[in-house]
Amino acid sequence: MTSPLEDLGYPLAFAVEAQADDGRDGQTLGYPDPELGQSHRTRVRSLGGMQKEALVTSSLSGTTWRLVSDEGEYLQGDDVAPAPLAHLTTGMISAFANEVLALARARDVTIHDLELVQDNYYTMNGSALRGTMTGGALPVELRVDVDTDVDDDETRKLVSDALTASPVFGLLDGEHESKFRLVHNGRDIPVGSPSELDGPALSDPKEAFEELPRDAAERDPPVIHRTGHETDPLPESDESYTSGEGSSLASDQDRVLHLRGTCTLCENGEKHVEVELFSPIGTVFEFRSDEPEGYGGQGRAPDAMTYVAAGIGFCFMTQMGRYADIVDADLSAYRIVQDTHFSSGVAGGDHEERGRMNPVETHAFVETAENADFARELLEMSEQTCFLHALAATDVGAPDVEFAE
Repeated sequence: MTSPLEDLGYPLAFAVEAQADDGRDGQTLGYPDPELGQSHRTRVRSLGGMQKEALVTSSLSGTTWRLVSDEGEYLQGDDVAPAPLAHLTTGMISAFANEVLALARARDVTIHDLELVQDNYYTMNGSALRGTMTGGALPVELRVDVDTDVDDDETRKLVSDALTASPVFGLLDGEHESKFRLVHNGRDIPVGSPSELDGPALSDPKEAFEELPRDAAERDPPVIHRTGHETDPLPESDESYTSGEGSSLASDQDRVLHLRGTCTLCENGEKHVEVELFSPIGTVFEFRSDEPEGYGGQGRAPDAMTYVAAGIGFCFMTQMGRYADIVDADLSAYRIVQDTHFSSGVAGGDHEERGRMNPVETHAFVETAENADFARELLEMSEQTCFLHALAATDVGAPDVEFAE
């Protein structure tokens, strides 16, 4: 028996269109007017189980990338696509690499080789049934192995300045409370506890998925590759590190999630990222990332912030399905439209000292036999348990950096 993603039979990632006609708000696959330098509009729909499909449109290029997500046995998923947090780790580490390379060019520093190893940590504590379960985010750890033509002090300053100027630094710096609209069975209703977006909800993305051209073939090498092997457990793992079938569906939790991304440079200029899941243990996936033309790349793979936007959307959608499963409530279909705004970084000509972001804006569309009160409860608990909305709302600060000797 195959899963919905396998039934579709397409690559895990492909560009829907090389360039949108206009791409701005109002187009079928448009994006919002950039407020800080770059914006992404992310449309996500549930496919069944823990599988989701996203369309992410970038203002930098107008290109829309189709990406998919799944979960492993820890959420009783089919494990055929990367987890949401793997997309986020890929985007974050690729964004850091982009800025190191861009700032080196701006300062006339030659980089002979670059490898970044990034550890992301999240927490989940409390009871879903009592409404106390909360997702959290912890500081990022980053190991940098870089070979340049300048001395160690200048290299370290280059890396430090680049990390701070990166657009993804805005996700780590400060507290950004997300905003929401909620549509319950076709009717726009007040959201309740989370901060509410002004104005009406955007259009339901259902038609965008139904009309999606699906004539893509897998590229060689693939943009996203499922390696088929699991991450080996860390020897220092303790009781907060969990794994096993259905472990992440428990109604009461006190655990740590831990992912590691390793980013290296390909000969063609793309970034190659391998993501390992240490808690819960999961399958290793490999990603390719490339910035648009004019921003340090050639647009051959999703840009860093496209992966970031997809990760945030996928994670929130996972929490919606997970909560409905835990409380045994009907959730026939659910979709979101999510807008993210980040600064463009040195690679985009933005020489601000700190990367910036605006609050994530999410329009949720819920189809359910349950009443409007449940829809509001679903939205509240999904926001409360989403690791990446927590990351945006938590001032975790700059990464803790270690330089290789």
